[in-house]
Amino acid sequence: MSSESQFISKKYIQELTEGSITVSAPSNIALVKYWGKKQHQIPANPSISFTLSHCKTVTTLAFAKKTQSDSFSFDLLFEGKPKEDFKPKIQKFFERIETYMPFLKNYHFTIDTKNTFPHSSGIASSASGMAALSVALMHVEKQLDPEMDDGHFYQKASFLARLGSGSACRSVKGSVVIWGNHADFSESSDFYGVAFPFEIHPNFKNYQDTILLVDKGKKEVSSTVGHDLMHGHPFAAQRFLQAHDNLHRLCAVMQNGNLTDFVSIVESEALTLHAMMMTSMPYFILMKPNTLEIINHIWKFRKETGIPVCFTLDAGANVHVLYPENVSVEVLAFIKSNLVGYCENGQYICDAIGHGAELI
Repeated sequence: MSSESQFISKKYIQELTEGSITVSAPSNIALVKYWGKKQHQIPANPSISFTLSHCKTVTTLAFAKKTQSDSFSFDLLFEGKPKEDFKPKIQKFFERIETYMPFLKNYHFTIDTKNTFPHSSGIASSASGMAALSVALMHVEKQLDPEMDDGHFYQKASFLARLGSGSACRSVKGSVVIWGNHADFSESSDFYGVAFPFEIHPNFKNYQDTILLVDKGKKEVSSTVGHDLMHGHPFAAQRFLQAHDNLHRLCAVMQNGNLTDFVSIVESEALTLHAMMMTSMPYFILMKPNTLEIINHIWKFRKETGIPVCFTLDAGANVHVLYPENVSVEVLAFIKSNLVGYCENGQYICDAIGHGAELI
């Protein structure tokens, strides 16, 4: 049974004066959605996601020993320029993780971060950003404690990332990642993400995700507010049961390769996520008219061609178009001819399944 106490560091073996580490970590797209959370970033239901490959945050973490260790000290740069409005989030993150990383106040950090996808593109960067920072901090701790094994390293990195942004724990390691306790996965945990433990069917190897940028503006309702509205939601209890059931079904699909079942589960999950938003109090809608136009075009194309292309949505208006690699030519032609016109400035991003964070 996993517990938070396993991540409290013991006495460090080595001493460090200064150094620098660069890490990349990808975004991820949930197939079974997590919506609603308890205290300390604990999910109200389990989720499963595809780790992406190209949509990444690259973070360089430089550190230098301080003479006094009475407070956190850091500079934050975005694409090489100071980003003061990001600092409160990092301050809060450091406060949350200090128990597990007692060296934090001993160093001054310079955090320089950038994204491989366009800024303000409507793609959530909190998952990739917090995953990259957490893995970088773990590389510092690994130098302080060289005896740390890889299993603990990645588990703790995912644990820390969760405390920065819940879904960030799914961006640390693995192509298909589960977060949250579920009866089908003995190693699953509310505290960190775990790689899908069974053999994945060839149908899902190098699965493609083309992200259609419908609306690149700031969301009218933040995900944090949306999660909080699940407290007292009239359909919350049934939704949480549905997520458990859909994850059970998707576990079988990932092994047997049934693309028809994959499509129905994934699209149902996307629409259920937005149904929860539309039936909360206060209620809200994050989809845009062009989101619905794209969905209807995908349904029509799939019915006419039999090609197993489907959509999913995050908590926003953008559409993730998911499809096997072997139908890429047909699907990309369809996207360019039928869907790009519904994207803001005709923008879209081609991505695919990846493997998690990397040391650069």
